[in-house]
Parts: sequence; structure tokens; C-alpha cells
Amino acid sequence: MDVSTATLLLTCLLHAATAQAPSLSIEPRGASARLGETASFHCRAISGTQPIKLEWKKTNNQPLGDNVKVGPDGTVLTITSVKATNQGSYRCIGTNSQGRGTITASLNIKQSPKVRVTPASPVDLKVGRALSLECHATGKPRPTITWYKQEGTQHTALVSSTTTDSSAQYKVAALRAQDGGTYICRAQNKEGSTEVKVQVRVGGGASDGALPKATVSVEEITAVQGQTVTMQCQGSGSPTPVISWSKLRAPLPWQHKVVGGSLTLTNVGRQDSGQYICTATNSAGETEAYVQMEVESPPYATTLPDQVAARAGDALRLQCLAHGSYPIKFQWSRGGGASLPSRATTTSEGVLLIGQLSSSDGGVYKCTATNHVGSHEAQARVTVRG
Repeated sequence: MDVSTATLLLTCLLHAATAQAPSLSIEPRGASARLGETASFHCRAISGTQPIKLEWKKTNNQPLGDNVKVGPDGTVLTITSVKATNQGSYRCIGTNSQGRGTITASLNIKQSPKVRVTPASPVDLKVGRALSLECHATGKPRPTITWYKQEGTQHTALVSSTTTDSSAQYKVAALRAQDGGTYICRAQNKEGSTEVKVQVRVGGGASDGALPKATVSVEEITAVQGQTVTMQCQGSGSPTPVISWSKLRAPLPWQHKVVGGSLTLTNVGRQDSGQYICTATNSAGETEAYVQMEVESPPYATTLPDQVAARAGDALRLQCLAHGSYPIKFQWSRGGGASLPSRATTTSEGVLLIGQLSSSDGGVYKCTATNHVGSHEAQARVTVRG
């Protein structure tokens, strides 16, 4: 075998050894997110003949979804304002001249329980009639469902007549006067606990028709952080009932005032969101009415990192993060009124990318996060050495 033949053979062997279909890695392999949060997966080629093209698909061949975005180079898949339909597996596919490689990551959606009770409160029945209360609950992980009866400040657990994975039924074959009162269905999982109360009024006894009735003027309130909110409640009955306010599973905010049937909260914050309970009480018993309040807040933005020292020719990646009421939009700009470099690209997830930095790219970069409540600005300082 002459030298040229041996060289050609060695070249072919080396090419065969180095020519490979893509081998991929993905981080994280599994992620969990609550509704409304953001989740992302990062896919990269760890070996294989270049160039390698990356793309993403759902394993069930369904569309990715309008809230799923893939970065310009295909490496990052981001899911914003996560919805229940986003749960499932996502496949990263790498393709080159030698073939293709795949790797899969999964997204699990976590949901606090949602509860529905039938029949709805109040339930009016006569002594001797049958009572049947059914509670349906959904959530991820699957919640446990328990019925309670409220006895003053105590909750007494009840034995459900029938239970399934998503419901629990409580029955009384023949009602007595003392069976009247407040019944509570509580569903609980790792993401939280939700309960619904049902007022059962039993007629035909000594107190027939004497129970008070609590009524609120508004059942749902949406407020903005820092505002003052007033909730109005009226009670009817004989004797005239006393009105009191409480908050579900939490004390009333310390900045509150109760005057008559009005509850006023000043300088509300997101922690004040929740269910507020108006209770009307007289000698015959008590009833409740409910107000659900959600407090929305403007975004608070930060940059990651906020200080960068790089060399000319390096690539720059800045991430703008924000918490506050969704949806949140991001916009990048430069300090001093200068425009972004022509090589700069931005994403709806708050990422700023600049390839091959030059010394003129140094300076302050500003991210402005905006939602329907307001906006907030964060800065990152970039130093570029020649």
C-alpha cells in the first residue's frame, strides 16, 4: 500500500469516526409550574457533526401553543403564563447531515384545588326531610375532600356517605332541628386548601324563620395595590342580627376598620387577596355571605446579571425578571438615550442577546417591565474590554 492510499484510508476512517448524528442534553428533564407562571427548558447538542439544527415538538404531535416560544437558535423553549393545556412532554430534536437525535422533557402543572358544592347555599329543608350535599373538587395533585360541620369556632369532621376520586357526598336521612347550621367542604393538596360553606336551614322547629340573613353588596372585588377598599354587608332577621367580619384561614389585615356592616381596608397589598366573610348573628343562629378580593400589583423588575465584564467579541445575554400581576411585557433600551446595537435581539420573555460585543456596546442597559397596573425599570451595567 503506497503512502497516498494509506493517507486517503486514514482520512476516511477519521471522518467516519468524527461524523456523528447529534447527541443532546436538556435541562431540566422535568419541571413543575403553577398556572400563570413561566417555565423554560434548555436543549443543547453535546456532540455531533456541525451544523446542528434544533427544533421543538410536543410528543403528542399537538401544536406547541400560542404561549410557547422558541428562541432564535432553537436552544430555549419558554412557556409564559402557563395554562393547564401546557402540561405534557416536549421533545427537542437535533438534525444534521448524519441523522438526528431526540431528548424529552416534561412539564407538570400544579393547581390548588377548585371546589363546587351542590346544592348551593342556602339550603332550606323541613324537619324529617333528607339532606344530600355533594362536593366536587379538582386540582393537581389530586386533592383530598373532607366534609365538616362548623360548631362555633370548631370544625367537626364528618363521615362522607359516598366518595370518589373527585367528589364526596354527605347525607342525612331524616333531618332534625339541630342538624341546621354551616357545613364546609374542604379540598386540600400540596398547592393549597380551598373550602366552600353551605348554610343548611331546617324549618319546623322552635326557631323556624328566625335565622338572620347576611347580604353583601358586591361578591367579587379587584383592587390595585395601595388602594383603600370598603366592603358592605347588611343583616336582616329578628332579633336584629349583629354583623362581624373575618377572613378565610387568616386574620383580618392589621390596617382595617369595621363600622356597622362596613369593612374598610387601607393600603391593600397582594397578601390581602382572599375570601372575606360577613357573619350575621342573632339568638336564632347565624348565616354568612362572602366577598372574594384579588389585589393586583405593578411589576417589580430585576436583571440577571446586573453587572457584566466582557471582552470584545464575546456574546452577551441579559435576562429581565419580574414579579407582579400577569401578563407582564418587557422592553430593553440603553441609558442616555442611545439605541440598542443593530446586532441586538430581544425576546418576549425578557432576554436581551448581543453577539460579538464591541467596545461601543459598553454602558447601561435598561429593562422596563409593564403590566396593566404599572411599570418598573431595572438596569444592568456592561463593561467591554478591547
